[in-house]
Amino acid sequence: MGTSGRSCSPVGARAALTLLLTGTLLAGCSSTRHDGPEPAPRESSAPAPRPTALAAACEVKLPAAWRSALAAGELRAPAGERATLTDTGPGWTAVQLSGADRRRAALVAGGAPRTLMALADPVEHQLLAADFDGHRWAAFAVLEGRTLDSPWSLYVWDAETGSSRRLARADRPGPLPQPVVRDGVVHWAQGVGDGKATVFAAPASGGAPRALHTGVVDAPFAVGGLLVWRESTGSGTRLAAVSLGDGRPAELPGPLAALRDVRSVVADGGASGGNGGSGGNGSGGGTWAWVAGEAEPRLMVWREGDARPTAVVTTSPAVDGMDQLRISGRLVTWRTPETSYALDLGTGSYTRITPAYGYAQARGGALAVAYSVGNAKADGSRPVIQVVDAARLPALPRCG
Repeated sequence: MGTSGRSCSPVGARAALTLLLTGTLLAGCSSTRHDGPEPAPRESSAPAPRPTALAAACEVKLPAAWRSALAAGELRAPAGERATLTDTGPGWTAVQLSGADRRRAALVAGGAPRTLMALADPVEHQLLAADFDGHRWAAFAVLEGRTLDSPWSLYVWDAETGSSRRLARADRPGPLPQPVVRDGVVHWAQGVGDGKATVFAAPASGGAPRALHTGVVDAPFAVGGLLVWRESTGSGTRLAAVSLGDGRPAELPGPLAALRDVRSVVADGGASGGNGGSGGNGSGGGTWAWVAGEAEPRLMVWREGDARPTAVVTTSPAVDGMDQLRISGRLVTWRTPETSYALDLGTGSYTRITPAYGYAQARGGALAVAYSVGNAKADGSRPVIQVVDAARLPALPRCG
């Protein structure tokens, strides 16, 4: 992680920026529309029975049953608007909806899209990231320009009033925002100068933000009862954590505390909605995944109870430029500069899940994919967004 504090690798950032400028997809580098029947609310993905030990995975073709399930979960934009997938979670999907002269951030949660906010500049402003507690509070970040180093603002939305207010604004280099909403509190990180960023917590209902930690850090994510981030030290990078309950420094399980110089770390440790599929009262257990190695990248996985992490995917091209990992239950998704993949930990196989330049996201019990039919830069192209309950997908076939 460079001292700029930006959380994406150069490949991931360039891919996300390309998609941002085309107006088709902004992948979760830090990127539903609807007017048909709303899919049933999704439940958190229950872990599938897992093998006694993880081993290197193999690639299989995308099963017809997955294609059918994804097609059935397609979400359609209201007439006259074009949709961009931002984030998804248990029972909700955050999207950017763009019309001829308007653009809005919206939340789909059991009905027609609800407007979080009309974006002030329908050309320059982009919905960058979001989280929703499934009940009342949503937090979302708006990028105020077409490049990833543009200033951004963080807002909180109240479902009871339908109104949003600005919580913070970042105009210095730092990690791209990925807000975390837990128990009525919004957590995020933003640059504060000198190559550093501060992790903040603020009541969603109002009140002054509280600084939890300052350093060269990435955007935090929640897992179990912890808020976790990647931090640069004088000798490399490591993981650090605080308690979501009181903000005090907390310990990570041994295999995770020992990690150094890894990237794209994600975890799934509970049933609450939000970043990393977190929640619950654990202390950082569940399933974790990250990318290790630069010259020879590999997807590493550690599950609570495992003696050590396992290199699960090491085969090119699936690991070339691997970035933007997401995880939910037995599924791990990631992106390369060319496409996106999904790994089924229950069967030890993975599959290419989108066409070229598509984006996949497993999070909080949901699996969302987004891609363009036709050249995204050309007239007549059609963005496709599909969201399904990950727990209801059949297992990927085993190899051999």
